Amino acid sequence: MPDGTMGFRLSGKVTRDEYHELIAPVTAALERGERVRYLVATAPDFHGLELGALWEDVKAAGTVGLKHHASWERFAVVTDKEWMRNAVAAFGWVSPGELRVFEPGELEAAKAWVATGG
Repeated sequence: MPDGTMGFRLSGKVTRDEYHELIAPVTAALERGERVRYLVATAPDFHGLELGALWEDVKAAGTVGLKHHASWERFAVVTDKEWMRNAVAAFGWVSPGELRVFEPGELEAAKAWVATGG
């Protein structure tokens, strides 16, 4: 990932504990007052979040997302998962900062886009 950005690749089914590991550096950066430029890419075998992880994500959106709303600059999603694209289309308008979806073959373009935030 380019300097000043964070990126994660999701595979399999994300558990509650894995979700906490994934979000910890983001939460820490936000608590330090840093601006966040973030990328999530899905592996071909990604199947979503387990119920516990999904609940943690909902809670985080309501607490961390709202508390630090202005700190989110850019969020890129790199996926071929139609259900994720539909979710972004339906709920992306509530996402803090700029949100954009990229195809898997556009990973480098997504990294460059995230890096130009600010």
